[in-house]
Amino acid sequence: MSAVASSIAITLGDPAGIGPEIIAKAFRQAPDATRGAFVAGDVATMRRASQSLASPGQPAWPVAQIEHIAEAAAVPPGCIPVLQVVAAPAENIVLGRISAEAGRVAGDCVVWAARAALRGEIAAIVTAPLHKEALAAAGFPYPGHTELLQAEAAAHAGVAVDGMPVRMMLANDELRTVLVSIHMSLRDAITAVSFGSVLETLRITHRALHRMLGRVPHIGVAGLNPHAGEGGLFGSEERDIIAPAIAAARAEGIDADGPHAPDTVFMRARARPGVPGSGEFDVVIAMYHDQGLIPVKYLGVEKGVNVTLGLPLVRTSPDHGTAFDIAGTGRADASSLIEALRMARTLAGA
Repeated sequence: MSAVASSIAITLGDPAGIGPEIIAKAFRQAPDATRGAFVAGDVATMRRASQSLASPGQPAWPVAQIEHIAEAAAVPPGCIPVLQVVAAPAENIVLGRISAEAGRVAGDCVVWAARAALRGEIAAIVTAPLHKEALAAAGFPYPGHTELLQAEAAAHAGVAVDGMPVRMMLANDELRTVLVSIHMSLRDAITAVSFGSVLETLRITHRALHRMLGRVPHIGVAGLNPHAGEGGLFGSEERDIIAPAIAAARAEGIDADGPHAPDTVFMRARARPGVPGSGEFDVVIAMYHDQGLIPVKYLGVEKGVNVTLGLPLVRTSPDHGTAFDIAGTGRADASSLIEALRMARTLAGA
């Protein structure tokens, strides 16, 4: 793999949030994870972030503007390479404040990185957090990273968006969960639980985890209703939709089991700390966003990594948001971003 094609692009995130700050911290704290990576963003924003972390005993890390992706590998240790991929902010970005201009910068960075990855110019994308309200204010018709990347990949492939099905996986050392639906209201998410959506989730998860683990994954499936419907007493979705989708997946050779009571399946799947694969399942399919994300985040936001499955590119991200309330204070933890970088490198073979 060439030096260019093995590079990892870290998108800036919302410049009013903690994204630039945790990127600077990642380069300082984890040279192994950031090796060969570069920031796809805005040079001035990264310089401000690095400077904000300076202290008498720890000066700011220099930010080096690169002109081409290949130059990232030659940047000396202790320096943050940044490729200016967007127009600089047209106004002063106020930390902790939602703005259309900040949303425009964040969104444009992701679009640039997606297109570079789809052209094979970079090995993977690691996305720092963006703010969904700011993204919408900038005119992007997507609720978040996942949907934006899906649209870019579909356009590149010349297919409709629904012809490029994707799923969100949140993972840490103890638990993995994949979501049937992502960013929508709970009312709409319940409606989205269909035979087709559950089966497609099982297929995407099987393919992705097979590549990651090097073997057929054992997939646990959560029910939608309390006690997985209790035989139809608390809802019929398990009997009429989820169980038939599992049966269809098993007929295709997918090792899926369930539906299981959602209040216990995550505990059954959880691996013992430091003992990978010791849980009953390799991954749990959750029926909607919070059902799947609460248990993983409860185990520690600093350990979680968000991976988009189903794309023809590698994309990971930290499992937290922009944290406007602490932006610029130096308190943001870069651990999740560092883990996202490590996972991206593993998935891309970079």
